[in-house]
Amino acid sequence: MTPSIEEVIGYQFRNPETLREALTHKSFAFERDTGVHNERLEFLGDSVLSVIVARLLFDEHPEEDEGRLSKHRASLVSRASLAKWAESIDLGPHLRLGSGEESTGGRTRPSLLGNALEAIIGAVYVDGGFDAAYAFVHRCFLDERGEYVESDFKSRLQELVQKRHQSMPEYAILKATGPDHDKTFHVEVTFGAKALGEGSGKTKKEAEQEAARDALQGYEKKPVSKTRKKG
Repeated sequence: MTPSIEEVIGYQFRNPETLREALTHKSFAFERDTGVHNERLEFLGDSVLSVIVARLLFDEHPEEDEGRLSKHRASLVSRASLAKWAESIDLGPHLRLGSGEESTGGRTRPSLLGNALEAIIGAVYVDGGFDAAYAFVHRCFLDERGEYVESDFKSRLQELVQKRHQSMPEYAILKATGPDHDKTFHVEVTFGAKALGEGSGKTKKEAEQEAARDALQGYEKKPVSKTRKKG
């Protein structure tokens, strides 16, 4: 039996409607003409997350200066990082999506998952206050060793390539799809004549992070994962 989202995140909502709103994508609301979706909670969750992560890092890393703390926080709250945590709690199947988003893979789209996770954080804050949101984020951003995990995949890939080859990976846009107001960028990361990975995202930076993440899945185990196609 599939666990409920409340079981997964470890928080029981006092007001189920707040959770329902957090799980509702605007495409679902527009198709049903309800007008209630998760973007307001996403906005709130983004700010709450930033404050909580800043406090966690401030407490856990007294030796770090402002610059390092800012970089660490940016990595933890990046779209790539949020998508990873959303995937780790299997958030996708719990979302309420419109038929268009459903048919185009919305349940596994990193940007959509990251936004939904922020909405969940906002919902926990509204329903249970700062302490409840703090506890949820604290659990979400710790690995099994109790350490904070950074998800700056580009930096990790760059370190590996430099260490092994004293060179740098390169990123190139393969294509951009969708209308001007809602483009999706598709990026490839290469080393020499070898393609290491591909990724997509709503911004070039997000797509590059996803490409680096794809590359790391094989590159951390072996130097080359696949051959670049010419043409």
